[in-house]
Amino acid sequence: MHRYRTHTCGELRKEHVDQTVKVSGWINSVRDHGGVIFIDLRDHYGLTQVVIDPSRPFYKGIEHWRVETTICFTGNVVARVPETVNPKLATGDIEIVADEMEILGESNVIPFLVAKDEECNETLRLQYRFLDLRRQSLHSNLILRSNVIARMRELMVANGFMEMQTPILTSSSPEGARDYLVPSRVHPGHFYALPQAPQQFKQLLMTSGFDRYFQIAPCFRDEDARADRSPGEFYQLDMEMAFATQDDVFEVNEDVLHKLFTEFSDKKVDDLPFVRVPFLEAMDKYGTDKPDLRNPLILQDCSEIFRDCGFKAFAGVVASGGVVKTIAAKGCADRSRKFFDDMIVFAQSVGAKGLGYLRWIDGEVQSPIAKFLSEDEIARLKELGQVGDGDVMFFIADKARTATEIGAAVRNELGVRLELIADDVFRFCWIVDFPMYELDDEGKVEFSHNPFSMPQGGMDDLLNKDPLDILAYQYDIVCNGVELSSGAVRNHSPELMVKAFEIAGYDKSVVEAKFPALYRAFQYGAPPHAGIAPGVDRIVMLLANEPNIREVIAFPMNQKAQDLLMGAPGQVEHKQLRELHLEIKLPKKVEQEMGEQA
Repeated sequence: MHRYRTHTCGELRKEHVDQTVKVSGWINSVRDHGGVIFIDLRDHYGLTQVVIDPSRPFYKGIEHWRVETTICFTGNVVARVPETVNPKLATGDIEIVADEMEILGESNVIPFLVAKDEECNETLRLQYRFLDLRRQSLHSNLILRSNVIARMRELMVANGFMEMQTPILTSSSPEGARDYLVPSRVHPGHFYALPQAPQQFKQLLMTSGFDRYFQIAPCFRDEDARADRSPGEFYQLDMEMAFATQDDVFEVNEDVLHKLFTEFSDKKVDDLPFVRVPFLEAMDKYGTDKPDLRNPLILQDCSEIFRDCGFKAFAGVVASGGVVKTIAAKGCADRSRKFFDDMIVFAQSVGAKGLGYLRWIDGEVQSPIAKFLSEDEIARLKELGQVGDGDVMFFIADKARTATEIGAAVRNELGVRLELIADDVFRFCWIVDFPMYELDDEGKVEFSHNPFSMPQGGMDDLLNKDPLDILAYQYDIVCNGVELSSGAVRNHSPELMVKAFEIAGYDKSVVEAKFPALYRAFQYGAPPHAGIAPGVDRIVMLLANEPNIREVIAFPMNQKAQDLLMGAPGQVEHKQLRELHLEIKLPKKVEQEMGEQA
């Protein structure tokens, strides 16, 4: 017999009755039924009920046991009587009558309940992550993650891709986010950087003659946390294809994503091919380039209707170059006054000066702003919104960019409050035709998305078009309002590359210095190539129906990019700094705080 177990805690069934078995696991719960003790023993695979009779010599020690103690039982499998069968458990038809017991690891008093998924302070959860991971929901999420990644690999190989690994220690490059820098011991004053993505390496693999590459790639970015973004590091299904067009990338990704979301969820998944929405259309209709298509509400521009109206607040915005955006919502005109007041408060919380509205009830228009509008203006608004009795139109007036951002937030909030967003579907879309460039806050031209992208009109567009009118072969894949990935057809021409960076304010020397390998490789017969990298963490988050990405990562950082379990980031010894030729110069405020703590 095996030292610790003949069977797992999720394995025993009726066919094992009368067998002598050994099981090991954690005490999930202890129940005393008139002297007979019932223990639910838990391991990775499930739960098994163990029965301990008072006549057993180890019975007296039970009072010292705590939940989460690791224990081993040897005993006979017996069938439960019909009235005690537990249909909720896979092992619910049987139980083990214990003959022997061995404690393998005693537990201290646990800081929070493990057997029940109750609310718990997140800081405590992260400090005791090894306990948190024993909880059923989180444990199941990590099993799901493992299975999803395994299936990803199968699907990528089936699509003709070869898995390869790229370096973790590399050079710093301007790719949008802040780098994590690693000082070199043997090259004083020089630094490696952890890769924000394997972007350059996978392009180099295409120039090296490989045709289809993928890896489950770790990426590192020094950026703030969000519900759908982990600070520090994340994983992506990174891929690149040689001699490929945008449509080729879409075909592979639609195949992989459709299969993953169909196989690992009971929710309905959009039919193939996924909808394609041009960037400008997405911004105009949804106010965002990651729209949740489960929400039927859209934004519409009604600036011209308000241009000469009697409502000076809106007319003044239009006259000064701003816009008025409207959202038509069906069947909510009978909502309480509090509903509308709460929506105004919400709009103000996301930067709006206010939120106007018109509601049609019994053939009449009711609104604080209705008296400032003519019958013709109200009729034109009604026609634009395709509204009637029982419907409402909401209005946001501001500078174009601000109104769009606020409109996106109001649209999402209305979708939630009006219960318009179905929870049983996955709605996908491709956002395409991104502008190659945009203006920064100082009016300077900069890359809007990915500096390695191919302009749709090639060199002719770069030479002859206004940079803000140049479109790129850049694309995002979005699911239920969550951006899963960005990708692009790559700019594989050294001349195009130099010109594209020149427009963004970087001369040829910067290209040669910052991207020496790509620039050199492109001069030796680079093939057209394209790629993308869907985020593994976000995919699993959606499949697990979790609102926060930390619920699908084994050992996540908190929102301040701290690992509370391992104590990172932490201080290091002066000897280590000396070896790396580093000297720490802290901000005065931090020095004062550390002095006070000392």
